[in-house]
Amino acid sequence: MKFRLVIVICIIFCKINQTAGQTTLQINNQLLKSSWPAFWITSPNSQQREYGVYHFRKVFLLPTSGIPKSFLIHVTADNRYRLFVNGKPIYSGPAHGDLFNWFYETIDIAAYLKEGKNTIAALVWNMGNIAPVAQVSNQTAFLLQGDSAAEQMVNTDASWKVEKSKAYTPCSLDNRERLKAYMVVGPGDQLDGRQLLWNWETTTYDDSSWNTAEEITHPEPVGYGTDNRWTLAPRNIPLFTENLLRFPIMRRATGIKVNQEFLTGKRTLKIPANQKVSILLDQKFMTAGYPELMVSGGKGSKIKLTYAEALFNKQGEKGNRNEIDDKEIRGNYDVFIPDGDNHRKFRPLWIRAYRYLQLDITTTDEPLALNDIYSMKTGYPLAMNAAFSSNDPSLQEIWKVGWRTAQLCAGDMYYDTPYYEQLQYTGDSRIQSLISLYTSGDDRLMRKAILDFYHSRTPEGLTQGRYPSNRLQIIPTFSLFWISMIHDYWMHRHDDAFVKQFLPAIHEITEWFRGRIDQKKKMLGPLTWWNFVDWDNFNDWGTAPGSDTGNSSIITLQYAYTLNQSAELFRAFDLPEQANAQEMLAFELNNHTYWYCYNQANGLIADTPEQKSYSQHAAIWAVLSGAVSLSESQILMQKILEDKSIGQVTFFYRFYLTQALKKAEMADHYYQQLTPWRNMLNLGLTTFAEKPEPTRSDCHAWSASPSYDFLATICGIMPQAPGFSKVLIKPALGNLVEATGSIPIPAGMVSVILKRNGKNGIFAEIVIPGKTTGVFNWKGKEIRLHEGKQTIKI
Repeated sequence: MKFRLVIVICIIFCKINQTAGQTTLQINNQLLKSSWPAFWITSPNSQQREYGVYHFRKVFLLPTSGIPKSFLIHVTADNRYRLFVNGKPIYSGPAHGDLFNWFYETIDIAAYLKEGKNTIAALVWNMGNIAPVAQVSNQTAFLLQGDSAAEQMVNTDASWKVEKSKAYTPCSLDNRERLKAYMVVGPGDQLDGRQLLWNWETTTYDDSSWNTAEEITHPEPVGYGTDNRWTLAPRNIPLFTENLLRFPIMRRATGIKVNQEFLTGKRTLKIPANQKVSILLDQKFMTAGYPELMVSGGKGSKIKLTYAEALFNKQGEKGNRNEIDDKEIRGNYDVFIPDGDNHRKFRPLWIRAYRYLQLDITTTDEPLALNDIYSMKTGYPLAMNAAFSSNDPSLQEIWKVGWRTAQLCAGDMYYDTPYYEQLQYTGDSRIQSLISLYTSGDDRLMRKAILDFYHSRTPEGLTQGRYPSNRLQIIPTFSLFWISMIHDYWMHRHDDAFVKQFLPAIHEITEWFRGRIDQKKKMLGPLTWWNFVDWDNFNDWGTAPGSDTGNSSIITLQYAYTLNQSAELFRAFDLPEQANAQEMLAFELNNHTYWYCYNQANGLIADTPEQKSYSQHAAIWAVLSGAVSLSESQILMQKILEDKSIGQVTFFYRFYLTQALKKAEMADHYYQQLTPWRNMLNLGLTTFAEKPEPTRSDCHAWSASPSYDFLATICGIMPQAPGFSKVLIKPALGNLVEATGSIPIPAGMVSVILKRNGKNGIFAEIVIPGKTTGVFNWKGKEIRLHEGKQTIKI
């Protein structure tokens, strides 16, 4: 099914977005169903799985009759590449995938061509055993295929030249030790400009001494070939753009006096010979992109660029992120050694995430001129197509910072954190996907994430906890979140063919858990792998009590919740017997877990039948799974909001706390639950953190949930039927007096203007798109909605 689906989609549509808003490009149908004429190529006599940076290039002639209107190429590399045409940088790729789905980009380079001699070139690198954990790899290789016979003159084969770079070496390899944190984004780059082949990508460069590229094998598309080393799939998300972003302020300098005008690029900063200086730049908010440094002179100088989310005091604490006094920078870094020529540019191979950037410069016998420094900001092109406002202006800052967090955690896959990991986890991705759908209406990255996890499945049937990944990690609870993610997609998008393909995998996951039920207690028994639930609870690994020894109420109830969601999917796709079986099992699990874990004396759900510990998590899943009635839910939720002695949710699980409040008809409490986000803003964070202080990551996507909840909870805009074919508007203003919101749905825009009418009344102005109906619910009173604009007064 996996092969057939991808090919059918490509053959039917045969389109790839070049960039958001640009014209789609047609792929030659022959390339989607047979071996490609081009070769994967590599550098001869090189270690194919070790660290190395390589220059590939080819000079070709175009007739003097004129430049073609279109010149399509398909390009990819292992690990990654940066493409140039006639010396101009075109694109960096490919999107992360795996060996079964190795993505390639389709690019029209006609605008960069000229009559006569042209050069197409690529910088290709393989990080070897120090590559990012997100990087799957086979060996060093590059591939470029012309779309048709007219473009096949540029196909990679033995006509290409290649030279291994002597200028690059890895650095910043001890980040995990220095930061005392899990950091797996790969090494920094040390670039020795004295060894670099400057202008190697231009047409005038003499490559006569270079090696002839070694042909490896012909590429094969998904569904075809045998003995494949990489199986090619068209990129399924848009290409990214880069936008110049300047540093607004320098915070401090030692060893030199710096004029702030240097940051505008209009004034050169001169550093004398035999000098040590340090310059701390503040972007004033977190960003992700390629920093670019332009220098002249200073042969043999050493420039260290250190990137950080925040500075640290002597105790290793971050404190207020705006404060720098008595603090130092620690983090990932690059090193550039200039060759002494003019206007030499340093740019790292891969993106860096940071708020602060510190330049530590040591000059030798020559003075150094810093001509310019800035960043080329990049990432997934999420566009803000939603709106939110209220009478509480402080919510606008939460809205803004949440959006920035979501943007920075959207790359060629969803990132948990752009600074420390750049890994796509299912638990994070479910929340990120809903944010994407509500704020931008763009579902392409969500679709890629669902497919990525689908491709990650192990022989046991579970998805991997994060993927793509070159290390195996299985988190059973995250396999359940993957099912929830598919259910979310089904409710928000009408795409039955896409959803239906996952039903067998959903069945396998639910059966994995079914096979581990303790038949005596009718709760889940001992579970294998890493049964992570939430940070700062239970133990250092966030593992639920009873997950390893058996009878975890938290995971059992999450399983029941997921069974009910999967039952809805099976019933929608005409599998009533499976749906009934899953609903019956969910009912049984709920009843027995309640029987063994409900403590009548304190009115709480214990984490295990021994009732030695309690948590908000267990109560949340009891509500969401339907293990308790509505009246019981309200009592239970009130208790866990008030009782601080039980295990508390961190930012990740606050998403599910809000979902439980809504299920218990207590969504009006949401507005009062925003204290953690206000506290982060008071600490000077410009993105939302992984967990409460002390936190590792200052930018973690699961903490951006207000970007979804302001629209789905406060404004109450939710799908009432699959595909958002019916709209439910159920506001929960809490103590707010006014709120407005709008979101894109498949049929168009939904917008609401809400104003309180007295203590318990409401005035609402609602617009829903054509051919859409819905319901407005205010404190249990329901009013039917029709397409277009309507006014409601209660």
